[in-house]
Amino acid sequence: MTMVPGRRSSTFTRLLRHGFTDPSAAERLLDLPGLSSVRSDSVLLDALGATADPDLALRGLVRLVEAEEADQRQILLDTLVTAKPLRDRLLGVLGASEALGDHLARHPRDWQVLVTYEATDLHPGVTEFEQELAGADDPDELRAGYRRCLLSIAARDVCGTTDVAETAAELADLATATLRAALRIASAAAPDDAARCRLAVIAMGKCGGHELNYVSDVDVIFVAEPADGAEENKAIQAATRLAAHLMRICSDTTAEGTIWPVDANLRPEGRNGPLVRTLSSHLAYYQRWAKTWEFQALLKARPVAGDTALGAEYVEAVSPLVWQAADRENFVPDVQKMRRRVVDTIPADRVDRELKLGPGGLRDVEFAVQLLQLVHGRSDPALRSGSTLKALGALADGGYVGRVDAVQLDDAYRFLRAMEHRIQLYRLRRTHLVPDDEPDLRRLGRSLGLRTDPIAELNQAWRRHASVVRRLHEKLFYRPLLDAVAQLAPGESRLSTKAATARLVALGYEDPAAALRHLEALSSGVSRKAAIQRTLLPVLLGWFADSADPDAGLLGFRKVSDALGKTPWYLRLLRDEGAAAENLARVLSAGRLAPDLLLRAPEAVTILGDPHGLAPRSRAHLEQEVLAAVGRAGDAESAVAVVRGVRRRELFRTTAADLIGSYGTEDSPAESDPGALVDRVGGAVTDLNAVTIAGALRAAVRAEWGDTLPTRFAVIGMGRFGGHELGYGSDADVLFVHEPREGVDEQEASRAANRVVSEMRRLLQLPTADPPLIIDADLRPEGKSGPLVRTLKSYGAYYRRWSLGWESQALLRAEPMAGDLDLGADFVALIDPLRYPKDGPGEDAVREIRRLKARMESERMPRGADSTLHTKLGRGGLSDVEWTVQLMQMQHARSVPGLRTTRTRQALAAACAAGLIPEDDARTLDEAWVLATRVRNAVMLVRGRPGDTFPSVPRELTAVGRYLGYEEGHVGDMLDDYRRITRRARGVVEERFYGG
Repeated sequence: MTMVPGRRSSTFTRLLRHGFTDPSAAERLLDLPGLSSVRSDSVLLDALGATADPDLALRGLVRLVEAEEADQRQILLDTLVTAKPLRDRLLGVLGASEALGDHLARHPRDWQVLVTYEATDLHPGVTEFEQELAGADDPDELRAGYRRCLLSIAARDVCGTTDVAETAAELADLATATLRAALRIASAAAPDDAARCRLAVIAMGKCGGHELNYVSDVDVIFVAEPADGAEENKAIQAATRLAAHLMRICSDTTAEGTIWPVDANLRPEGRNGPLVRTLSSHLAYYQRWAKTWEFQALLKARPVAGDTALGAEYVEAVSPLVWQAADRENFVPDVQKMRRRVVDTIPADRVDRELKLGPGGLRDVEFAVQLLQLVHGRSDPALRSGSTLKALGALADGGYVGRVDAVQLDDAYRFLRAMEHRIQLYRLRRTHLVPDDEPDLRRLGRSLGLRTDPIAELNQAWRRHASVVRRLHEKLFYRPLLDAVAQLAPGESRLSTKAATARLVALGYEDPAAALRHLEALSSGVSRKAAIQRTLLPVLLGWFADSADPDAGLLGFRKVSDALGKTPWYLRLLRDEGAAAENLARVLSAGRLAPDLLLRAPEAVTILGDPHGLAPRSRAHLEQEVLAAVGRAGDAESAVAVVRGVRRRELFRTTAADLIGSYGTEDSPAESDPGALVDRVGGAVTDLNAVTIAGALRAAVRAEWGDTLPTRFAVIGMGRFGGHELGYGSDADVLFVHEPREGVDEQEASRAANRVVSEMRRLLQLPTADPPLIIDADLRPEGKSGPLVRTLKSYGAYYRRWSLGWESQALLRAEPMAGDLDLGADFVALIDPLRYPKDGPGEDAVREIRRLKARMESERMPRGADSTLHTKLGRGGLSDVEWTVQLMQMQHARSVPGLRTTRTRQALAAACAAGLIPEDDARTLDEAWVLATRVRNAVMLVRGRPGDTFPSVPRELTAVGRYLGYEEGHVGDMLDDYRRITRRARGVVEERFYGG
């Protein structure tokens, strides 16, 4: 053909349009004798253009035509034109696999196996493949027959007649037929050996799981027994020779290539162990020496060749061992470590291209599925499948994996396996690396149906699926609940009435009958919700039992579950997300306060599943939320209802964090610094109450005055409120100060200020089931007899003329909490000279402070109370420590800036740093103050109401002990420790406060 220089032929243009990357070379091939019909036939060109690699398909077709005898060539080409199934199959294979093109060039007649297109041909099994290989009497015939069968599997695959799972199953069936044929050939070569033993071939790995690759080692285990009358040693030797011959037949490379390596390294002792063992020898090894990974491998064991009865006996014998593997100590961590080691061994330059072993690869799916199977399959036979995708479906059906998660994992696994298949199919090489050159990537993308921009689309889809796999692998494989389920005794990992009753008694539930009713209500039926509950409850029962009141924990869980029963996320959260289930169990069984808060707003359970959910929200964040909600509300009552909702939610967050931090979990050990817990609780509750008051103030102002009150108004925190040391049951001590705006009459301003205080208190005192926020203004000038609100000028006049020593002392903890910030700062400037006097209190004033303290101890202590155990007024309690610290503040704050703080612990630390108190004494006071504060918090958490002394009810006392870190049965130690610590503190108080 003659072409005009600079011009392209119409054929060149057509080839370019059909996806050929080297149209010039394709033109030259089409000019060869006998291919003119291909060149002129648009049907064939269209079919070539539809393949993964049109250039490769054309080269393969040319080689096949040239290899055919002359009389067969035209038959082949005519059939390609007229028979679409053959055209799609043959050209599809040639465009995807250079290796199968090589096979057809050596065996040109094998294209005829692709002609048949009957229903029975669509999904052949072991029987059909055995028939195809029946005529193979030597290894090379077997290799050629194997490739011929592989050709038909690949054709169905690339044409979409089979999906990736069906293709993998067909490859496994072909491997089964091939192993049988290889054993037949080996037995024919050594009939005496075959007569001396019974040999069974057990497929492992992907072959055993019916999910084989195009090119993969076929993992096997050989088990043998003597034939009738044969000596065992000689029988094992004979079986070993047969097994070794079988392996050579499949693994050796000749002119016909190789089938695949047969790998027997999963046998007991690996490559160092005997190739063949008896069944009893296998069992002895597994029962005594086997490692965790060996049981994981046996999950896919399947008899495929040789003595059928022996193979079935082997699988039946090892199966119970597989499903007991999760009972082994550290089973889950061992499997997790093994997966991490695999990733760590991947060379750094390959990890991003590793489709099988890398993060987000196939192994991530398989390990996650297998771990879930081994843990939950002990008691649920439906999970005992060797197939990854079938097992994943069963896990989803049983509620062990979320449906959405299972669908995403299934889709990703299928896509990654399809990539793996097409990468291996090209040259029939065992590889799991994604190619990095453009032609290979282009062919790979097109083979998966990506045609617009194959390389970019492939990379995008691959990374998306890998990301899904990695995310879900981390979620499922490292699920905290999994290890807890694995640690349950056999039979306990799924609920039955008999198992549940026995376990409830053993765990120490006081009312097993009532507990059993709760379990039945939660887990009975065939719904998905019930299935998930049956998985969760055995673990939760143990966590509830590890508390002072397991019955209350289970009852609380039922109430929360009933309240959230119709929300799809609740049980998923407990099953899947972090430590949510364990956190919930700890919170529900620790006392009354946290469960009561949660039951008022059960959706707050999401806090327990968020890794950052237990961290306290900042005051600024909460104030923004509260004030915005008040601005949207229609009236003051509904505004404060929203504010209370925020307070309830945040109070639950704080109590949950406190309980979980105090008790600790396996993932999050108990907080090592009790002082840090106390400071966190005090700060969080103080901020929350300040924000609540700010919200009530805004609601009260808006109800009558709109956006602006006629007077500037501020709320000053006093006592533990001002000191950021509030407990769960503390009142909020406050002062109210106002200052008339410019042009506003002072009497009008005073009336407005008083009305807003009255409205605030009314709103905050509306009946509710939430813990009350009581505002106490009794520390104001003149106490209950004095006006509720004063101007700044009035406060100044009173303090200059009438102020008593105790009032100066009380002002040490005054800090603005809500309202006008500038006015609050002015108030602080007003009182600083009073609370931090220039020369400190005189001797008379110090004597008066000591007299008041002694009087308070004698008069305010409740009648009959044990002074050694009263946290507030008792020996070495809160009052002792605080008055000692406050005396040092009044004496030295002018010269020691660090003492100018409202916080007790900070002031004590500053006094120690300034040399005002020895370090040992400061540590003693701090320890006693922290302990007394924690006891008060514990009492509120356990009883749901405040108290200043230890509970008298044994169960409640035990719960307080658990909060403080004492095991059940050691409450006596707790009381002894409290008395010892506070006695030492009282000694310091006697010396430092009372002057020895």
